[in-house]
Amino acid sequence: MLRAEALSKVYHMGEVEIHALRGVSLELVSGELVVLLGASGSGKSTLLNIMGGLDTPTSGQLFYGDTALHQASDRELTRFRRDHVGFVFQFYNLIPSLTARENVAMVTDIARNPMRPEEALERVGLSGRMDHFPAQLSGGEQQRVAIARAVAKRPEILLCDEPTGALDSNTGGLVLDVLQQINQELGTTTAVITHNAIIADMANRVIRLSDGKISDIHTNTTQRPARELQW
Repeated sequence: MLRAEALSKVYHMGEVEIHALRGVSLELVSGELVVLLGASGSGKSTLLNIMGGLDTPTSGQLFYGDTALHQASDRELTRFRRDHVGFVFQFYNLIPSLTARENVAMVTDIARNPMRPEEALERVGLSGRMDHFPAQLSGGEQQRVAIARAVAKRPEILLCDEPTGALDSNTGGLVLDVLQQINQELGTTTAVITHNAIIADMANRVIRLSDGKISDIHTNTTQRPARELQW
């Protein structure tokens, strides 16, 4: 579904070059759940941003099917993000003045074949909280609204950057359970970035990054339910 070949990313800060990615090659297979594991500064967020069309590589190639994303214009990348990718970040990015239902509807109003906001919120266990504002929701509930917003447009790819980073272990487990459920029930190809090695147990594959390079790729023969992870 998504194929990266020798991706590199260099940032310039004055005369200093920062190599965030150094020749990364990988594939995301349709329907799988992948965990991208690495310490802060390993390049995993940069890789996710490039795979999601939020950034472009300095060199290398990125393909979505037969579409060469590394050659795409800003307009084409915007269309790719809108039509094919859902994002979940560490901080929820909800609009405070809108209810949970209205936050999700912001995406469904512009998507090609969306779920109803109510269906998306039901899938993440918030059927009774649809008309609450973000300030009336817990951190875990706000993150589940963010997940509902991401999946409501039925994306082929769901990219999650430290989705439990601002949550305690119990609440984080609930959020991971929702992500795993979405992956299994909807067949959404899901990539989760984390520095927490325990989360790796829920994935089909674990890709470890270090110093901007892939250091290891491991396939889990016994993928564990998120609710059983021991934090």
